[in-house]
Amino acid sequence: MASQIALLRGINVGGNKRFPMARQRELMADLGFTDVTVHLQSGNIVFADPGTPPEETARTLEERFAADLGFSVPVLVRTRDELAATIEANPYPEATAEPKTLHVVFLSDAPADTAPLDALDLASYAPDEFRLIGGALYLHCPDGIGRSKLAAKVTGLRLGVLATARNWNTVTKLLALADA
Repeated sequence: MASQIALLRGINVGGNKRFPMARQRELMADLGFTDVTVHLQSGNIVFADPGTPPEETARTLEERFAADLGFSVPVLVRTRDELAATIEANPYPEATAEPKTLHVVFLSDAPADTAPLDALDLASYAPDEFRLIGGALYLHCPDGIGRSKLAAKVTGLRLGVLATARNWNTVTKLLALADA
């Protein structure tokens, strides 16, 4: 059976917006979703594709989470095939040998205005680099994301779309769970 993957933004970070994994599973089941797997505490939920468009599934989840938890939880949903296409489009295949250096910033849509990204002087951030491909921004930080000035700059830009980042290990694990 096909899967969808919900990517929740900003939960369980620094003790804020607590949303335990067990509660995530429980709310998904309450909504009628089946074959639910929650991966890590950072908001990665794989479940059987309900046959609704990902944007509609995301709205349903956001509404229920806000009503139940008392705070908003932005949600992006990708189908299994969309996630596989994101992995296939990786412009930094050499970085997969060191997966902690590669991140995908999932975007709710391709930004209408890429001027903030275009204005960055990438040479001043070397060896870090990024590429925007559709609704995904690939961020390669060979020395680690924690010390990356480019990562801080890129993730802080206002692109007019919802964004949430995952490291490469998580991205590929989510596809494996969707295929299980």
